[in-house]
Amino acid sequence: MFEIKRYSPEDAAQWNQFVAGSKNGTFLLDRRYMDYHSDRFVDCSLMFFLHGRLYALLPANLRGDELWSHGGLTYGGLIMGTDIKADDTLQLFTELNKWLKTEGIKRVVYKAIPWIYQQIPAEEDLYAMWRTCRPKLLARDIASTIDMQRRIKWSRDRKYGINRARTYGISIERSTNFEGFWKVLDWNLMHTYGVEPVHTLEEMQLLHSRFPNNIVLYVARLNGEVIGGTVIYLTPRVAHAQYISANAEGKHLRVIDAIYNKVLNEDLADYPYFDFGKSTEELGHVLNSTLIYQKEGFGGRGVCYDWYEWTL
Repeated sequence: MFEIKRYSPEDAAQWNQFVAGSKNGTFLLDRRYMDYHSDRFVDCSLMFFLHGRLYALLPANLRGDELWSHGGLTYGGLIMGTDIKADDTLQLFTELNKWLKTEGIKRVVYKAIPWIYQQIPAEEDLYAMWRTCRPKLLARDIASTIDMQRRIKWSRDRKYGINRARTYGISIERSTNFEGFWKVLDWNLMHTYGVEPVHTLEEMQLLHSRFPNNIVLYVARLNGEVIGGTVIYLTPRVAHAQYISANAEGKHLRVIDAIYNKVLNEDLADYPYFDFGKSTEELGHVLNSTLIYQKEGFGGRGVCYDWYEWTL
């Protein structure tokens, strides 16, 4: 019933056009974003055709005899058009599993696209996967999300931080100075967690050049010096905080509170959702209580990012 085709670079324009018109795709699933780190993954993205017409996409990569959707992205489940139907999706997953078996795949890891990113309801994949694959829940991360039309009052601690930053003359602005912010980000992640950012400075600059309206940077300055900032990914329904960091002085002056006062109450106040991202590690088994406390102080409440697995 379905023709299943493995993606090749010649399909990029058709892939990107479908993502742009889909009901649950975001720019992270555009090949111009996905392929920035193509050298790290063996791509096995799939295109599903029904009666000769492109019907759905599955961003994916191979890890030995495993298919991951997608190992290099926060989410990567089935990208669906508005005309997708539940019956057809059942058949799609049935035929997908048959195709994967013929390719020698023994295990699938599937990162579902969280519901907040759906422009219209798009969980046919979850139902079909449950019916045909009998998956297990592999990981569940909790993110902190604000429904911008029904906000929860900020904690007193966050309001104190805004006033403190204002007292010390902190200026908040939208910027393209990724280099200045990356110095802060590198220091903070290494000092706090002993890790480096997922993206290098050069990668983020490249992605920003490709998606200048989707990837935005806000910085906090003191006497002209960048002492904190945040990188925000803008998708149709969600503004997502990709990175948040301040140096020692920025933390002392509470510049993150001031930045998000501008972002949430002024510049992005009309967005449907603001997602601060996950506060969990080790497939969700470890909760970073300090990190989620800060996000909940802005009124963020739980949305889960789920990974599923099944064997063939």
